[in-house]
Amino acid sequence: MSLWTSLEPLSTTVDPGSSATVRLRLRNTGDVVDEYRFEPIGGLAPWTTVEPQTLRLYPGTTGSVELTFAPPRTPDATAGPNPYAVRITPTEHPEAVTVPEGNLTITPFTEVRAELVPPVVKGRFRGRPRLAVDNLGNTKVTASLSGSDSGDRLSYDIQPSNVQIEPGRATFVRTTLKPRQIIWFGSKEEQPYALALRRSGAKSVDVDGTYVQRGFLPGWLATVLGLLLTLTIAFVVIWLAYKPQVRSMATEKSSETVSAIPPPKESAAPTSAPPTPEPEKTPETETKSPDGDGGGGGGSETKKPPERTAAVAVHEIAALSEGRHICYRVYVADRGWQDPVCDGATAGTVGKGLPIKAINIAVSKTKGVRGASAYVVEGWRKGDKWQQQSTGKDMYLGSTKESYSSMQGFTIGVTEGSVCQDSNVKDKGWYGHSCTKPGEWVYSGSPMNLKLQLEAIRLRV
Repeated sequence: MSLWTSLEPLSTTVDPGSSATVRLRLRNTGDVVDEYRFEPIGGLAPWTTVEPQTLRLYPGTTGSVELTFAPPRTPDATAGPNPYAVRITPTEHPEAVTVPEGNLTITPFTEVRAELVPPVVKGRFRGRPRLAVDNLGNTKVTASLSGSDSGDRLSYDIQPSNVQIEPGRATFVRTTLKPRQIIWFGSKEEQPYALALRRSGAKSVDVDGTYVQRGFLPGWLATVLGLLLTLTIAFVVIWLAYKPQVRSMATEKSSETVSAIPPPKESAAPTSAPPTPEPEKTPETETKSPDGDGGGGGGSETKKPPERTAAVAVHEIAALSEGRHICYRVYVADRGWQDPVCDGATAGTVGKGLPIKAINIAVSKTKGVRGASAYVVEGWRKGDKWQQQSTGKDMYLGSTKESYSSMQGFTIGVTEGSVCQDSNVKDKGWYGHSCTKPGEWVYSGSPMNLKLQLEAIRLRV
């Protein structure tokens, strides 16, 4: 052989996305002038450059070239030791090829990308999004997955819950979201949630999504059923107050028949006429006077159906379902009291510019509820007291009086357990779900410095 070679250093390390340089020294040990051509070979050849690509040496002289390695920051740059080689071909003796070999260690890097497909899912009882996880690093990724949301309103079934992904590969994780409470009546509600990808010794990757829960039955059906129930109660009350008079026609028909039969010739005329019967008293002829003397001139009174307050609603739902419950209704300006709703449903109006003036709240199995109201103009109105009421009783915040300002917020707390709230404020929309620790209270509504009217609320215990 007429060529001596040496790699300096023989082994080196490089980070993906950067470069490293190795010097190749060679000496012409022959007796003729020769020119040498250099060609990288092996798996690292696409990322290797040689400068200069040819070198001319006289007998007994030494020269050098530089090998530059620049692996990209992609999964193709496999982490760990990677052998490389350079083919040296002499021009004068092309058959005397020399191939010096070295070792290049590529450092590992991790890059994970996750995406929800689709980011928004809709359903009445469940939603089924998929999480796409891509390993863009050059090492295997092992991770676990979990789901979370504010208020713990959803349950998560993730398959698989642990994944191992090779470099440059991707996997799909099936997720089933189930609401913990079904919306029987009303419009759809949006519930933000997040899926977390956790790896040992690394920061978790959180992917946000939205589950839109639809009502089982349309909201207008609840209004129709409520109207039918009201009409039924009103009909029963009127029926009991005004009993219809039912008279039998049998007596009248008998009298007509008797008068039509001629009396016998032997019968003598009656000596006297039969006594005239007194007129029968009926509810139509006997009307109680307003002062109670039974005289005429007064009309009967119609009983009004009982008011459906939050306490009535919470007793009804507590009889059907165990556990803690909270029911509430709001007094909307120019509209009056709405029907009570329970356990996270929306009370008030959204986007109609109608403020809330008063709130009626009742709870079950929380050992009581307490709260105070804040107003758009006065803030905390001087003289208003902190309201507190026991389980199953009505608590009122604010006032329906015209002289009182609209509400901009309120504080609420329960004696046992925690309470969660979400409020809709004029021009700001829903402020977001928040919960108290057991025994504490939470503020719901517009920040005090903004002085914006409260338009809708949602409460849970």
